[in-house]
Amino acid sequence: MVKAPQLLISSLLRARVRDAAGLDLGVGHLAWMHPPCHRLLGWSTRPSAFGPRRTVWRLDQLLEIAEGELIVKGEPAETDQASLDLLPTLLDAELLGRDQRPLGRLVDAVVELRTGQILHYLVARSDPRLPGSSRWRLDPDRLLDQQPGQVISALQELDDLPLEKASIRQQVLSRTRRFRDQVPDSFDGLEDRLRSWGERLRDGGEELIDRWREDDDDRPQERPDRPKRADSDPWI
Repeated sequence: MVKAPQLLISSLLRARVRDAAGLDLGVGHLAWMHPPCHRLLGWSTRPSAFGPRRTVWRLDQLLEIAEGELIVKGEPAETDQASLDLLPTLLDAELLGRDQRPLGRLVDAVVELRTGQILHYLVARSDPRLPGSSRWRLDPDRLLDQQPGQVISALQELDDLPLEKASIRQQVLSRTRRFRDQVPDSFDGLEDRLRSWGERLRDGGEELIDRWREDDDDRPQERPDRPKRADSDPWI
């Protein structure tokens, strides 16, 4: 088990919390943030699937990170869901761009565990619960303002941000865009040249047909009173 220098908030919330003796203390539930400073202070756990009881852990109580598990030290603070709902957070906030146009939502963040500083947020255009959706990396200094449930930036579109993780659809779009940019200038006007070749072939074909017709006119015609050969009758 190793304590990583950085961690996704989503992986922190999905993990089960245990103490050093292995006692199950619940599953991650909500992030405890200080939005004005873009800092993660801790997180809460839900000891039971039923009931309003919640426990809150400071980030410096995290000792080790295992596969799907977090080892903590000390005692948590006791609280309830109603109190947690009052805590400010930027997770799931709507991202607005230039002219207040909705661009996506802040669905995750990368945190430096030593200080709790949020290094960058991850933005999703689609529903974050859908698998395979793309994620764009948004640095906190690109945010101009914060309001309850939304953050404001000067972005024109999400493609102005670096892509952190691409969905299959986004990969296809990126490859198509790169291919279009790499097509040489010599391909410009290719459609016009193909159309010209088609017209030439068509004109040449009509000329050839006219020649065949002239050849048929020059051939000797059979006399109407001459009997047809038996092998020309399809019924024999």
